[in-house]
Amino acid sequence: MSTIGIAWSNVTGQGDWARDAAGALAMGDDLAMSIWMSLFTDRRAAQDDRLTDGSEDRRGWWADAYADVPIGSRLWLLDRAVRSDETLRRAEAYAREALAWLVTDGVAARVEVSAQWAPPTSWCCALPCSTATGAVTISASIGPGREPETCRSPGRPSRI
Repeated sequence: MSTIGIAWSNVTGQGDWARDAAGALAMGDDLAMSIWMSLFTDRRAAQDDRLTDGSEDRRGWWADAYADVPIGSRLWLLDRAVRSDETLRRAEAYAREALAWLVTDGVAARVEVSAQWAPPTSWCCALPCSTATGAVTISASIGPGREPETCRSPGRPSRI
């Protein structure tokens, strides 16, 4: 079964429903959509996470109060992070945490995460995932100063 596609903008750092040339909703790749939803739904911040926006809002999806395992990622905590090796390490850890369910639930055979700095100030996260029926790699430029030319457009995941 196909899902509605998500078109990701590296410029704005936001996703929206993908549309075809006629303006109708476009179908997406199920694995890619699962990855997008896992990465860019805000997971509730842990009690020891430092909130960088000065608020007390730990975000999160309301239904996680009833779930054994929360959905989403804590990548949102890096919106104002400084450019450092520690930030890249946290980006990779947050992405792995958000995508772990893919392997646990048998959706993907493996998930690899790699974050690197993309000039001048954003970071790029490459996420190869493989399943029994194929594989998909998604890349996104995330953070302030997003540069659309530094990462492949994840709106059209590449098959590997």
